[in-house]
Amino acid sequence: MSESPVVCEVVRSGFVESRHRGSVVLLDPDGGVELAVGAVDAPVFPRSSMKPLQAVSMLRTGLDLPAKLLALACASHSGESVHVDLCRSILAGAGLGEAALSCPPALPYGEEAAKVLLRAGGGPTRSRHNCSGKHAAMVATCAACGWPVDGYLAPEHELQRAIRAGIEALTGEPVAAVAVDGCGAPQFAFGLTGLARAFRALAVARAGTPAQRAAAAMRAHPVVIGGTGRDVSELMGAVPGLVAKEGAEGVYAAALPDGRAMAVKIEDGAMRPLPVVLAGVLRRWGRSGAVIDRWAHPPILGGGRPVGELRMTALDV
Repeated sequence: MSESPVVCEVVRSGFVESRHRGSVVLLDPDGGVELAVGAVDAPVFPRSSMKPLQAVSMLRTGLDLPAKLLALACASHSGESVHVDLCRSILAGAGLGEAALSCPPALPYGEEAAKVLLRAGGGPTRSRHNCSGKHAAMVATCAACGWPVDGYLAPEHELQRAIRAGIEALTGEPVAAVAVDGCGAPQFAFGLTGLARAFRALAVARAGTPAQRAAAAMRAHPVVIGGTGRDVSELMGAVPGLVAKEGAEGVYAAALPDGRAMAVKIEDGAMRPLPVVLAGVLRRWGRSGAVIDRWAHPPILGGGRPVGELRMTALDV
């Protein structure tokens, strides 16, 4: 088995301190492979980068949400008040309460936000879990289709069978493996090329289709997709038409409305190289700006001041 190439380096005071290896695939505007490094067709678990694909599958099945609530269904949110309110709105529209969710209770993303909540007497709730929007959409889909809410996370449930079929249609690949995701939902494995192909389908979808509705919701509400200060939210807000979503264990997928798409998997599961790779790919595709520049070279600190940076390698940008 060949070794994956280095896709990101950590440089401290001029010395390469760490290296992250991985696989990256880029698609050109016509959907052909522009560049492939590493094992781009080997199955991976896309983790939360799969959420927009799950949302499209649910729309095809019978879910109907306004754009801002649909954005939350695609999100790995920070558990801010806006996210909690949107989650509860999805549930209320389906005649359900927070007890219907099977994701674990959680505190807000970010140490300071969690401290504020705890000082105010609050605690972990299911609606603050970063996957609560997806789970709320899942139970709302069950309600819309007349399926039982109990057991909605079982792979054999009608909901999960419909989601799996929808994902296979978007990726053009059969699911290679099934696992339990961190939030308890089924997680489906397929190749990075299939993941990039699916995001391209979202980015270029015809108006009014489920794929276009999901992409439009993400583009219109980037802060809902992540949260304040999150790279996915800032980059989507800065790059017109960009659709992007990160996933745990070092996965990122993105596409532009001209049909260009990318997917990356960091071999060691690290998350810190992901915005560096996406920003570098956007530069390769001719996009520029202060937000892209900032995420392309995040600083490495020493004594509270920048002494180095993360930088992308392997893609000649």
